[in-house]
Amino acid sequence: MTDYGSDMADDAADVLVLRKGTHGIPIERYADALRDRLPDRTIRLARTPSEEREAIRHAAFVTGMVLEDDLLEVAENLEVFACAYAGTGHLPLDRLEEHEVAVTNASGVHGPNIGEHVLGAILWSTRRFHVATRRQRRREWRHYQAHELQGSTVTVVGMGAIGRAVCTRLEPFGVETIGVRYSPEKGGPTDEVIGFEEGPFHEALARTDYLVLACPLTETTRGLVDREALVTIDPNATIVNIARGPVIDTDALVDALRSNWIRSASLDVTDPEPLPEDHPLWNFGNVQITPHNAGHTPEYYDRLADIVAENARRFEADGSGGELKNRVRL
Repeated sequence: MTDYGSDMADDAADVLVLRKGTHGIPIERYADALRDRLPDRTIRLARTPSEEREAIRHAAFVTGMVLEDDLLEVAENLEVFACAYAGTGHLPLDRLEEHEVAVTNASGVHGPNIGEHVLGAILWSTRRFHVATRRQRRREWRHYQAHELQGSTVTVVGMGAIGRAVCTRLEPFGVETIGVRYSPEKGGPTDEVIGFEEGPFHEALARTDYLVLACPLTETTRGLVDREALVTIDPNATIVNIARGPVIDTDALVDALRSNWIRSASLDVTDPEPLPEDHPLWNFGNVQITPHNAGHTPEYYDRLADIVAENARRFEADGSGGELKNRVRL
């Protein structure tokens, strides 16, 4: 077993790994993955709060899930923070900008697993596996009607790594695809690309059979799927949300499900989150709820280490954060 405590012998390391892990996978695996990719560099894992506070004083390149204010306060030499999540909204970005710290994210790490999650959710609704599960639980051998995915229209909101991964996995199924992004002139791996303007978006909803939300939570996307959108969307549609809960107006979604405005919903994220035990969304037979679990994959640290190790090399060669992959514009 690696002696992680011995890493603290030197004042500085090429890469400092903070102690918080994710998905229940020990953070040691992330440190080991970085060591495999950077055998000639020193990778230090700060495994306790005191080790973090001491090590970050000397560190120029730090990676981790979170960066608390008290750590940033003592990070006197910090130049790069490689966030181990794709989203960075939880970070003190204003303060990082003030300190002139370059920030990168883990965009691309989740493409395969979340793409598969979305495809599974779509097929769950199409073939109505939730109905089969209820009848199996009752030991009831009784046929039910299902649907076909082929020939459907799938609208994917967000053309980042996850949205593109979803589109790639849909290609063999013979569907029409609509992509929604901030800059539609950039195109995308869909048959059609539109922006977030209300007119084009609602027109797309009116012919959408499956709406996949794979966008960041911003001022534009907060409440994007509101009452008007839920009334407009094809009543035979399914909504799959692997973005953030507040992209959907939860009260409007509950009304839509009660009034049969949509066929079903698959929610990996909710608003509020965690979803309270007494929330009505738990009780709908046509709602699939997973506990923000689409991001889980046993390959997480390996994919993350590929990105961060490459950035550590670039930082060493360039001496700045200018050429880093996945750099977040602050």
